[in-house]
Amino acid sequence: MYLYNSASRRKEEFVPNHPDIVKMYTCGPTVYHFAHIGNLRSYIMEDVLEKFLRYEGYHVKRVMNITDVGHLASDADTGEDKMLQGARREHKSVMDIAAFYTNAFFADCDKLHIKRPDVVEPATSCISDYINIISTLMEKEYAYVSGGNVYFDTSKLERYYIFNDHDAEDLAVGVREGVEEDKNKRNKNDFVLWFTQSKFEDQALKWDSPWGVGYPGWHIECSGISMKHLGEDLDIHCGGIDNAFPHHTNEIAQSEAFLGHKWCNYWMHVLHLNTNSGKMSKSKGEFLTVSLLEEKGYDPLAYRLFCLQSHYRKALVFSWENLDNAQGTYNKLIARIAALTPDGSVDQDVFQAQREKFRKALGNDLNTSLGITALYDVLKAPASSATKLALLEDFDQVLGLGLLEKAAAKREADAKIPASAQSAGGIVITGEGDPDIDALVLQRAQAKKEKNFQEADRIREELKARGIEVVDTKEGASWRRI
Repeated sequence: MYLYNSASRRKEEFVPNHPDIVKMYTCGPTVYHFAHIGNLRSYIMEDVLEKFLRYEGYHVKRVMNITDVGHLASDADTGEDKMLQGARREHKSVMDIAAFYTNAFFADCDKLHIKRPDVVEPATSCISDYINIISTLMEKEYAYVSGGNVYFDTSKLERYYIFNDHDAEDLAVGVREGVEEDKNKRNKNDFVLWFTQSKFEDQALKWDSPWGVGYPGWHIECSGISMKHLGEDLDIHCGGIDNAFPHHTNEIAQSEAFLGHKWCNYWMHVLHLNTNSGKMSKSKGEFLTVSLLEEKGYDPLAYRLFCLQSHYRKALVFSWENLDNAQGTYNKLIARIAALTPDGSVDQDVFQAQREKFRKALGNDLNTSLGITALYDVLKAPASSATKLALLEDFDQVLGLGLLEKAAAKREADAKIPASAQSAGGIVITGEGDPDIDALVLQRAQAKKEKNFQEADRIREELKARGIEVVDTKEGASWRRI
């Protein structure tokens, strides 16, 4: 198995530190708002990586943090705590906000078939671990107090920039969006380990420390949580490409200074999901959530397929047209599988040959695009339906597309469609046999298919006024009188 290592900038054979376990760490969400689908692309690909490692026979322990304190509006330790922003926006406490959006995040993960990590740790539960690490860094003179805050001294490192080849004058203050100069720093790339004097007065969460009442910086939490649950060495650290600098760069700096040796062997970074206007982000208002996709009639697993059709190290462009294509592809894939019946026996020679193609694709830096191609190769193969279904079930342990479950549900739904059901353009309408109502419901379904949501809403209101309730299905719509 080969993975691209962001630290070496090349593909490397994956060899874990310990033969009996793979230690994997995933940067978790900052739970001040819903995750947008760009965030979730990273979690989908990390989920595929974990499932493929298990598929290959590794025992995996995966740990993820939940950031509920310390992540300021800028990744470079400036601005207001994002959790406080969320609390003020919704007139709730920070802990209420954290609990609500943590639950919302995992609800989205469930819809996308993203496995929950073995350990999920909120940042606020490990304050003593951070204080211990910072105290050791102070003793080793890798950290200093200035203006009431504790900073990591990057000038003590032989090499600070791990994921790029910038010189000391590169990435200067002001180059990154939202970065302001902090006059307490000795060097422009120094970063906060512990705040006692922040840029605002109403920080909601504070703790006692040797340096005064305050709260941890964002970067220290991942080092502390990883070491608490995975020990002093780490096999794979994952995250979005925007985490590479400064977050992961700073994690390496503080962790290796604390430990005195190399910390993590492989770094996996997932590239951005972009819109036609650029990177998707909450601050730009392009706030597409899983719930919004569902409201517009998309299956979340069609979005997962959309992500898997591209390589994780390529930027992916989102548009409704692209998602339409993915939804159409997903529907057709499920329909083809639904047409299979488990007749005959499993041909082990065919099974092993097709399985090896799939392993080779995923083992080459997680090439999910070729993994999807392997699905179609199975469907086209001259083999029994039982063999095909066994292979599809096997592959889906990694791809997580719900193939057999969705196909079974489609078979069941198709069996219930009466022969008199109205159909046009691939849209099925079922109801009580009134041609006028059928026609209106069909028009609304067609409008939704064409993304004319204003017209679809208008027709729904007209039907509602006539005492008709419409229930959308994956095939089309069903209606009844109320």
